Amino acid sequence: MSGNTQQSTNNRPAEIGALITRPRGYRVLRSAFALGRGRALDAELVARSGAASGDRVLDIGCGPGDLARALAARVGPAGEVVGRDPSPQMVAYAAARTKEPNCHFELGPAQTLDRADSSFDVVTCTFVMHHIPEAQREAALAHMYRVLRPGGRLLLADTHPTGRVLSGAIRVMSRFAARRTHDSAAGHHDDPLTAIDIRRYREPLSAAGFRSIEFATVPPIAGILLATKD
Repeated sequence: MSGNTQQSTNNRPAEIGALITRPRGYRVLRSAFALGRGRALDAELVARSGAASGDRVLDIGCGPGDLARALAARVGPAGEVVGRDPSPQMVAYAAARTKEPNCHFELGPAQTLDRADSSFDVVTCTFVMHHIPEAQREAALAHMYRVLRPGGRLLLADTHPTGRVLSGAIRVMSRFAARRTHDSAAGHHDDPLTAIDIRRYREPLSAAGFRSIEFATVPPIAGILLATKD
C-alpha cells in the first residue's frame, strides 16, 4: 500500500525503486490500514486470484510473505508458491517465518524477472506497482505476461481506500511514495490517490497482451485488476 514507504528505505538506483527494510513495522502499518483485517484481506485476494490446487504461483513484491503463505495453503502440496522481493530484509524475514515446504522466496525486482516463459499459472502483485519507478512499470508488466502460461491469471492490487480519514492519510503517504520512486508523473497528479489507483494499468495491461481485464474493490483498502493471458 502507499503507506509502505513510511517505513525505512534504502537509497537504490531508480531501476529498482523504493525498498522497505523493516518487515515488522510494515506488518503493523498494513494491519492498521486494513483496520485489523489483514488476514481477511489476504484470504479475499487469494480467492480473487483464482489460484487452485496444484497451481504454480509467483507473488511479486511479496514483502514479509503473508500473502505467499496464504497462497501456498490454497495450492496445496502439489502446487508451489515463489515470493519475490527486491528487499533483502523482507526476503530473509519471509523465509524465516515460513514453514510451508511448497513456499519459497527469492531476491529481485519485478522489472528484471528472470523466470522461464510460461512457468506460472497465477501471478500476484499487491501494493507494489507504485514502488516501481514509472519508467520501469511496462517492463514489469511485460515480464508478468511472459512468465504466465496461456490462460494464466494476473492479480494486481493497490490501495483504494474508503472513508474520508483513511483516504486523507493515504494521500499524504502517496506523495511520499512518488518522491521515493522518482515518479514525477505521480508527483504532479492533483489528487495523489491517482498515482496509486490500480485502474491506471488497464491500458498498459492490454498493450502487454492481457485480456478480460476487470476492476473490483476489496474493502476497506484495496482495488484490484484481474487479467488473463491468451
